[in-house]
Amino acid sequence: MLRTHTCGELGIDHVGQTVTLCGWVQKKRDTGGLIFVDIRDRYGVTQLQADETNTDDAVVASLRTFNREFVVQITGEVIERASKNPKMPTGDIEIKVNAVQILNESKTPPFIIEDETDGGDELRMEYRYLDLRRNIVRKNLELRNRLNREVRNYLDGQEFIEVETPVLIKSTPEGARDFVVPSRMNAGQFYALPQSPQTFKQLLMVSGFDRYYQIVKCFRDEDLRADRQPEFTQIDCEMSFVTREDVLSTFEGLIRHLFKTVKNFDLPEVPIMEYDDAMKYYGSDKPDTRFEMKFVELNDVAQNKGFKVFDSAELVVGICAKDIAESYSRKKIDELTKFVQRPQIGAKGMVYVKYNKDGSFKSSVDKFYTQEDLKEWAHKMQAEPGDMLFVLSGDTNKVRKQLNELRLELGNRLGLRDPQKYSALWVVDFPLLEQDEETGHWHAMHHPFTSPKAGQEALLDDPAQIGNIKANAYDMVVNGVELGGGSIRIFQRPMQEKMLSLLGFTPEEAKAQFGFLMDAFEYGAPPHGGIAFGFDRICAVFGGVDSIRDFIAFPKNNSGRDVMINAPSAVDDEQLKELFLALDMPTEENEEGEEAETETSGQEEK
Repeated sequence: MLRTHTCGELGIDHVGQTVTLCGWVQKKRDTGGLIFVDIRDRYGVTQLQADETNTDDAVVASLRTFNREFVVQITGEVIERASKNPKMPTGDIEIKVNAVQILNESKTPPFIIEDETDGGDELRMEYRYLDLRRNIVRKNLELRNRLNREVRNYLDGQEFIEVETPVLIKSTPEGARDFVVPSRMNAGQFYALPQSPQTFKQLLMVSGFDRYYQIVKCFRDEDLRADRQPEFTQIDCEMSFVTREDVLSTFEGLIRHLFKTVKNFDLPEVPIMEYDDAMKYYGSDKPDTRFEMKFVELNDVAQNKGFKVFDSAELVVGICAKDIAESYSRKKIDELTKFVQRPQIGAKGMVYVKYNKDGSFKSSVDKFYTQEDLKEWAHKMQAEPGDMLFVLSGDTNKVRKQLNELRLELGNRLGLRDPQKYSALWVVDFPLLEQDEETGHWHAMHHPFTSPKAGQEALLDDPAQIGNIKANAYDMVVNGVELGGGSIRIFQRPMQEKMLSLLGFTPEEAKAQFGFLMDAFEYGAPPHGGIAFGFDRICAVFGGVDSIRDFIAFPKNNSGRDVMINAPSAVDDEQLKELFLALDMPTEENEEGEEAETETSGQEEK
């Protein structure tokens, strides 16, 4: 090794020892007689010191050539610092330098490589290899590594076996768009990159592997946001001979294990909430339950009072914010009104009611409602003097989503969404199928391999009941983030064929797309179910941030580009020809590449 110690391990016990360190120059301070240099590696920072009066001239001269991010090797004696720095783990000591070697020089970096940097997002992504030197980014990847290790520890302890599944697979309709890969050996045909290993893990259950897991890369060609990347990592799991309760118990154990070992936090028993209740009381299938503010429906006390906005609405619904009536100014109320009127939320307006400390009410609809009317609202919403009510109205599904956005925004503004506070729940009993309003076609809410809730299988034969069937599915939600989801699977061919038929597949299409899976079901497939967790999202929640990008070593930007290596990019024409993708490829009829005759100009265009 070129070093005897790292830059993060020396302390007062090492005083008097001669050591060799390697690292990057972070800072240099030259006072004329004394030179101080901080060098950094993955493990920490150590201060170097050289005194002109008793240090070799060549060493002093070399130290003075140091610039930021030079890679250096130094040898010296560990001495106690006269002015200690309690904020540094190595702050009790420094190295009196007696030998120096510059291993590699560095250009001046385009931004300051410290926790508080002057580099913007795009610049730091372009030079991500430099950004990764920053302590704050390194700690994110260390957290990811620790979570990865503890996931494996837990699942290994539960007798799961890790099996790698293929990356080049067949394109199948799972919801999002596939990334496709042309095959050179099979002209005009394509592989797809997996959106998940779903069918393979089910086949492993048919194979008798009983308990499978994989920490696996998946790919989806979809619009990006803070918690999405085109390639992401899943903790993918499947179990045989289990009920829903068995799966929930096993993977609640995983999440509690991660909180205990990584955060030293004892996560309470995770409650179960039905999907219908989540939508009714929170307007979301992934409610943030760190704070209350449940929805209260007000149709019976707010309608038929002459206020046409409410009278014509399918749903009038509100939330109660505790003890803010006196402090919440008209300016803040106007800001909230503009927030819900943003196009991406779409509310036409917002009604507010202040429940004053003296028991009186002040609202934006005083013209239509008496003090007694508003008192009824307050009673129904369990409001107390000092609280404030916010009310929206409209079509049920739309207004619930709008009020959910308002609730979360209020939670942010009132400091109720503390990233260091954790609240988890299971959401269960999702609809099995959802109907496209325009086409009337049914789509699987999770995926086409999810079984109906036990006892509801017969409803698949009743067209009037299809929309009422519940899925034997479940999601794990923490702090309003869906960390994972899964289901008990269909494992018998007739049921799978029926499901695919409801989704609009002809028998021929079903066989072409999923024949291999349904064939496997005829060879003794066991009952099975599983779950997949978004590993990047787990990292973000444990790190207390919204963006998963901070926990991926080399992420893509919001356009799906890697600006560091400039990908995606064009490829050579010869590569395209090998893959049968070149526009000027010769046809079978004309191997010389001349334009072949066609029957019509329309065909030629096509």
